[in-house]
Amino acid sequence: MKIAFVGKGGSGKTTLSSLFVRYLAASGRGVVAVDADINQHLGEALGVTDPRRLPPAMGGELAELKEFLRGDNPRIASAAAMVKTTPPGRGSRLLRPGADDWLHRRFAAVLPGGARLMVTGPFDEDDLGVACYHSKVGAVELYLNHLVDGPDDHVVVDMTAGADSFASGLFTRFDLTFLVAEPTRKGIGVYRQYADYARDHGVRIAVIGNKVTGPDDLAFLQAEVGDALLVALEHSAAVRAMEQGRPFTLADLEPANREALGVLADAVRAVPQDWETFGRQAVEFHLKNARGWANAAVGADLATQVDPDFVFGPESLLVGSPN
Repeated sequence: MKIAFVGKGGSGKTTLSSLFVRYLAASGRGVVAVDADINQHLGEALGVTDPRRLPPAMGGELAELKEFLRGDNPRIASAAAMVKTTPPGRGSRLLRPGADDWLHRRFAAVLPGGARLMVTGPFDEDDLGVACYHSKVGAVELYLNHLVDGPDDHVVVDMTAGADSFASGLFTRFDLTFLVAEPTRKGIGVYRQYADYARDHGVRIAVIGNKVTGPDDLAFLQAEVGDALLVALEHSAAVRAMEQGRPFTLADLEPANREALGVLADAVRAVPQDWETFGRQAVEFHLKNARGWANAAVGADLATQVDPDFVFGPESLLVGSPN
């Protein structure tokens, strides 16, 4: 299951992403955490205090990543011809979450709790004035497009803040999107904007209220969000201590907030995977990007990269993938 956490900057989406990853791992479920935010803090929220323990940045080795995913796909002439929306086809290398393949060995670090962490990499000084952060996030879109995950797999992506996710088709790559909203007008404004953009694409959104301090906050969220509000987490002294660098485990979390994490897990389990829609949207956004900019950038008609006989989902594994 592919799960996104989105929300206004400062809403707590990175913190909630990390808590959910910890909860899944503690429950014995396989989980890959991906930091796709321009502000790379998910590793720290998961307890990685030494930057040397972070995995290599996916966005820093895009050419190698593309070459691996290209595999023996005859429709893709070279890694240089791949863009962030290039869909897999027959001959492409397909991925299972956390598998022992080159990509996961290179880019995934195993954390003490058992979860794996992958990062896009920060927007650094060399990028200033010459690059777009979405080129780094493109590594995540390629990863998800080539991923064949099942109901017992969990890939949790901490996304860029606000509506930045809509700069590509990345926002459609998830089985469920958790939108973290504070009980404020700005928090609700981001929810409405995200919901408006996503509505025509069938994106499943569930709202998590965060930093709720009492009945008035909860009532505000219920009035503004309605049935989209899945659960609300109360203001947490344990989380504040964690953010201040003090030792933290899930046992330190308030009982109501631990129960809220269980509600999130139940919501994920209740969502059916829709591979037909996933594949159709992958092709639609690739063709849209090809017409909009990618054909001119690459100097080729990238519509030919679409394999009309490729079937997204578990059936694709039956066809085989290069070693």
